Amino acid sequence: MPTNATRGAPPRNAGPARRSARGFTMTELVVTMALAAILATIAAPSFNGMIATQRARALASDLYVTLAKTRSAALTLNQNVTLQANAGGWQNGWQILDVNNNVLDNHGAATGVTVTPTPSVTYRPSGRLPAGAVPVFVISTTSGATVNHQCVSVDLGGRPYMTAAAAC
Repeated sequence: MPTNATRGAPPRNAGPARRSARGFTMTELVVTMALAAILATIAAPSFNGMIATQRARALASDLYVTLAKTRSAALTLNQNVTLQANAGGWQNGWQILDVNNNVLDNHGAATGVTVTPTPSVTYRPSGRLPAGAVPVFVISTTSGATVNHQCVSVDLGGRPYMTAAAAC
């Protein structure tokens, strides 16, 4: 009669059959973490530059919309409407005022952004600017040694427009 050894069955004192291991080894995990750290170190400066550019673009867009609102208010109310900086400059926010200095709209401060000093912008009831008053807002952010610019201007017809950074 054949014994267990001759039939190919494991001997009785052998432990349970070993299953194949699943998951990662510690070495694989450490190598993966090291590669992720290297990639993050390389990408961080680019990411900071992108954030600074987006910050300038967002403020330029906000200023563009506010200029359009100011023009619309002048046309709707049929009176002069002024956009002016809050105390301390445009980066501290701005407000839209009617002829009686009632605040029609208010925009809060922006962090990490510089706006060139531009006098207040007054729209006439026709939606146009007074002759010779062509405001140009230059919005700047700094990321390392790189300075990012966005420009918002208003033509004499009163329409705001944004220009490329190189055209400032």
